[in-house]
Amino acid sequence: MFELIRANKIKSWLLILTLTSVLVVLGWVIGEVWAPGGGVGGIAVAVVIATVMNLLAYYAGDQMVLAMSGARQIEHKDLPQLFNVVEEVSIAGGVPMPKVYVIDDTAMNAFATGRDPRHASVAITKGLLMKLNRDELQGVMAHELSHIKNRDMLYMTLAAILVGAVALLADMFLRGLWYSGAGVRRRRSDREGGGGAQAVLIVIGILAAILAPIVARLLYLACSRRREYLADASAAMLTRYPEGLASALEKISGDREILEAANRATAHMYIVHPVKSFEERASALMSTHPPVEERIAILRGMGHSASMSDYQAAWQRYHKGQRLAPKAALAAAPPPPPARPPAEGPRAPETQEDRLRRAHEALDTFRRLGGFLFIPCACGVKLKVPPGYARPQVRCPRCGVQHSLAEGSEAGAAGQ
Repeated sequence: MFELIRANKIKSWLLILTLTSVLVVLGWVIGEVWAPGGGVGGIAVAVVIATVMNLLAYYAGDQMVLAMSGARQIEHKDLPQLFNVVEEVSIAGGVPMPKVYVIDDTAMNAFATGRDPRHASVAITKGLLMKLNRDELQGVMAHELSHIKNRDMLYMTLAAILVGAVALLADMFLRGLWYSGAGVRRRRSDREGGGGAQAVLIVIGILAAILAPIVARLLYLACSRRREYLADASAAMLTRYPEGLASALEKISGDREILEAANRATAHMYIVHPVKSFEERASALMSTHPPVEERIAILRGMGHSASMSDYQAAWQRYHKGQRLAPKAALAAAPPPPPARPPAEGPRAPETQEDRLRRAHEALDTFRRLGGFLFIPCACGVKLKVPPGYARPQVRCPRCGVQHSLAEGSEAGAAGQ
């Protein structure tokens, strides 16, 4: 696994260096177009823009993403089962326990963020908590923690910022050229007698400004898709149960609810692209995520094993002649235990009561986070009092007993 992480780092830095080169070349061309001999100044502007954006993303990017998503941090007492699952996967993966956030949305999705394992966070929607069983939830959390373990979040954040810087610089150039360039260029050409050469350079600059963002974006998307495959493989190795993640992906992709908190800036971070209509329209070349059906088939094609070799063998059925992980990573990986011992049959299917109980627990958690008071009554009813309730007492609808709201503060804390 360490060989895989090392190879991942090398590829990540190569991607970042390539994107930086695209940015520098674009800056030089733009500088030369605006002022002959001004290429160095254009490079300086490009580097300053990229540096500022990268510093902002490095130190505050995770909090910005969490705030944009409407995520709220929770503690162990709020959702013990979720914390237990995250803790189990963290121990299996050898990474520190990340901060856990929840998003009050019934759509099903999750993402991870943070510049390194010590500053990592995972966020999960209410819909995922309501609709996934423990094995499926463990598969999703293992996928997200694999992004953290494989150092994906930092590199992909830096790469995304560089892609944005290329697009910003190109847009600034084209807009400036449109609004003020023609007259300036004519006067400069008449004065310097270099109209032909300058015109050619302008055409090169326009082409570079159009093509550079496209090339940078395609490089980023290709790397992003490969990381999703690697996170799936790592999740199968961590949980030793590929079917858990496969089943979760099946449920998430079949969910037609729109995640209101997602937008174009954060969509690539989720385990499944949150805008289903875009995912259906997008070609394989332009998508940040591989096809979900393919990811599910690869996980289920691993059989009763959870090794990187088995995942790669299943992956190569869809990618002939390609290699997901380097040979050194496969050779260094110890043989994993079977995904599920043969003597151990499939778990009993969930009943309707199990699904309802899980949904009620998730809803109650979000009510607590929203300031609801929980008052247990002797008749068995748990009263849930909203934060705006103005009366000092509340009546049980089943037995008619009056309860003071003062009971709710103690009962609510204990019930958590």
